[in-house]
Amino acid sequence: MVFLILCSNFVPKLLIMTAEEKILTTFSTRVRQLLLRFDEMKKENDRCHTLLEEKERTIKQLEEQLAQKQQDYSNLMTAKMLEIGNDDMETAKAKLAKLIRSVNKCITLLSENNVRN
Repeated sequence: MVFLILCSNFVPKLLIMTAEEKILTTFSTRVRQLLLRFDEMKKENDRCHTLLEEKERTIKQLEEQLAQKQQDYSNLMTAKMLEIGNDDMETAKAKLAKLIRSVNKCITLLSENNVRN
């Protein structure tokens, strides 16, 4: 009879410890999963940063190429406007006046940008 009382007193404590151990095991498993997920996300973040830097370099190169092409086009148009060929002098003067107005607009825009900056 004493043995049954001791056993009945011991069984709930054993069950309680098993439940606590189960909670701790579940918790530690979740923490390990969280750490693994963190490592994966960190690697993905590093890959994204590398990819972003590459894209930014590509964009910068393309912007530089675009600026050069625009300058080349502008120079070509200027040369075309100054080309007299068979045109009479009045047409050449009109083209030159148009070119001067265009240059004045550019100067105005540049001076406005400098004032803002």
